[in-house]
Amino acid sequence: MKLLEGKKALIFGVANDRSIAWGIAKEFKKHGAQVALSYANDALKKRVEPLAEELGADFTFEMDVTNDEHYETLPAKIKEHWESFDILVHSIAFADRQDLKGSFIDTSRAGYQLACDVSAFSLVGLSQRLQDMMNEEGSVLAMTYYGSQKVVQNYNVMGVAKAALEASTRYLAEDLGQKGIRVNCVSAGPIKTLAASGISGFRTLLSQVEEKAPLKRNVTQEDVGGNAVYLASDLSKGVTGQVLYVDSGLSILGGF
Repeated sequence: MKLLEGKKALIFGVANDRSIAWGIAKEFKKHGAQVALSYANDALKKRVEPLAEELGADFTFEMDVTNDEHYETLPAKIKEHWESFDILVHSIAFADRQDLKGSFIDTSRAGYQLACDVSAFSLVGLSQRLQDMMNEEGSVLAMTYYGSQKVVQNYNVMGVAKAALEASTRYLAEDLGQKGIRVNCVSAGPIKTLAASGISGFRTLLSQVEEKAPLKRNVTQEDVGGNAVYLASDLSKGVTGQVLYVDSGLSILGGF
């Protein structure tokens, strides 16, 4: 059964074939969706276009979420290919590497602004610019992490940015719910991605999941992609403003 047959999905945040967004794109395609992939700059374009061809994506497009002009021109870029779409996937996060080690108290103003702008405001900006193109009963998905709720060593300013992202999904759920559009987060356990490689001690996080999580294993791109399919499909029509944890159960434990 193809749960996304006839639906069109814009996926922001594929950096390479290890990206969570790539896992989601593959699962969406498997379930019948048409997909389009963004890239932030020419360097990433060289990585994304071969993946788009491999996947059979409808098109790729440039979107740098730190560039105001890109927000302005985004709807026209999409309309060159699609008049409307159904699913928006936000898998974008960035912080200065210096702010992902040591103490959070040492975060600079510029580092704080950068992390929150790229990782949280971008969801608001994309939703704002694309809301009129989204079909009724559409779905917006954002990727988050448990460091938004509890202190995770070295996650630092990214935890604050993810907390802002999760709060933003709730307020967006209220606004877009009037159009029948749902907004949710998937909180994935640690996965070896390009973004995760910048976090000091990331291997320790992976080993903690294997040792302590109820399922005693780390999650995969496919695990996250499958749950994203659920939240993008009509099976979750009554779900909005929620955070769905896909972390082998680690987040239910106290004192890990």
